[in-house]
Amino acid sequence: MLRRFGSARAALDVLPRLARRGERAKTVTAVTRAAAEAELAALHRAGARLVCWGEPGYPSALAAIEDAPPILTVLGEAQLLQRPMIAVVGARNASANGRRLARDLAAELGRGGLVVISGLARGIDAAAHLGGLETGSIAVVAGGADVVYPAENRGLYDALVCQGAIVAELPLGTEPQARHFPRRNRIISGMALGVVVVEAAARSGSLITARFALEQGREVFAVPGSPLDPRSRGCNDLLRHGATVTENAEDVLSPLGPQLGGIEPLRPVPSIAIPTAPHRPPPGIAVPAEDAAGLELILERLGPTPVAVDELVRQCQMSAAVVATLLLELELAGRVERHPGNLVSLS
Repeated sequence: MLRRFGSARAALDVLPRLARRGERAKTVTAVTRAAAEAELAALHRAGARLVCWGEPGYPSALAAIEDAPPILTVLGEAQLLQRPMIAVVGARNASANGRRLARDLAAELGRGGLVVISGLARGIDAAAHLGGLETGSIAVVAGGADVVYPAENRGLYDALVCQGAIVAELPLGTEPQARHFPRRNRIISGMALGVVVVEAAARSGSLITARFALEQGREVFAVPGSPLDPRSRGCNDLLRHGATVTENAEDVLSPLGPQLGGIEPLRPVPSIAIPTAPHRPPPGIAVPAEDAAGLELILERLGPTPVAVDELVRQCQMSAAVVATLLLELELAGRVERHPGNLVSLS
């Protein structure tokens, strides 16, 4: 409308006439000034701001896609939207190795001058935000910018508001619904120069993001994984179809070199301690609640690829003695296999 009629006033004036031509004319109405002012007041109270398509603060890469959102709500450091970005996405039930790789990769990409963007989901998304937090990270959410989802990422959300940014297409207070996530994913890929996928099942939201990236002319990178792990099938399939094999930050920075030009590396800022949310015990396991929660954490992070016990201790945030006891219980149950070098994997 803005492109065709030249101004917001002209577009609003012609809206009733255009609406009458369609079958859904009754549903096409302009928002009232009172409603707009109320929303602006709510944004001010939340410390957020609007960035509109066509304004200098709007991400230039996103503005170039066909269905760019006309308005973005930004909470936090809005200037990060002007930096070159790279998306890092992946499985929610990620393995310990996948989470560690995503966090380390995001940190290296941040030091290389890229802002890490993801979707604030648990698993790979959360690990990527943690890795990019010191140099600035952006979370694109499927609801309103003031709605924390999932709730367990409250600490990470608060840290991103202080050291990064939260971006949303939908108004404040909107609860995320299933249909919102694919729309959110096209913003993640649209803002980025490329998308890195770290662990993804054969049918997952991460592959939707990768598909949007291809449609938008972005680079797609994928981390190879074990064919025995269902969480690697999506990445391996992307590689079969031409995605760039990715094992470290250089595998991403090198192909993007011509687009990066002479950008300056981002200056790290002091990190904020992020509290972790308690985990619910998995169903069907007759053990004390605290042990059941610990078993859930360990099993989620294990896969066919061996992982160091020390890494499990660090990610699960439990003592080495507790982890050793739970691993012994899993080993006796035939769920875990031990390997030389103090490594363990699923049997």
